[in-house]
Amino acid sequence: MFQTKIAIVVRDDLADWQKLNVTAFLTSGIVGHAPDIIGEAYRDAAGNVYNPMTIQPMVVLVADQETLRTIQKRALERQVITSAYIEEMFATGHDAANRDVFARSKPDDANFVGIALRADRKIVDKITKGAAMHG
Repeated sequence: MFQTKIAIVVRDDLADWQKLNVTAFLTSGIVGHAPDIIGEAYRDAAGNVYNPMTIQPMVVLVADQETLRTIQKRALERQVITSAYIEEMFATGHDAANRDVFARSKPDDANFVGIALRADRKIVDKITKGAAMHG
């Protein structure tokens, strides 16, 4: 059992490809912020080497736009750093453009399509209250 929990919350009205894309980007933010969660490389029975993955499971949740804003507000209040993806980033083509469009948004009116966080289990549960299991 881990003391921390990783939760990824995606907006419930996204197309499947968008949910997967946002989840992948948000996960990279969690790993970038906490590289110690990466385990050892995988090896199959033939000796082939595969990339290491996180040692900790993640939960993927869904929520509507207002709940995502509430989740981000709760995270900010608790000083929990998040990975955040806004709708306008779908129209950009590279990291610098993503950061530029993101810098123009404010938490109260941002068009969040996904938020990811890693913190103490109980804190993550409080922050993500209102989101549902992705199913």
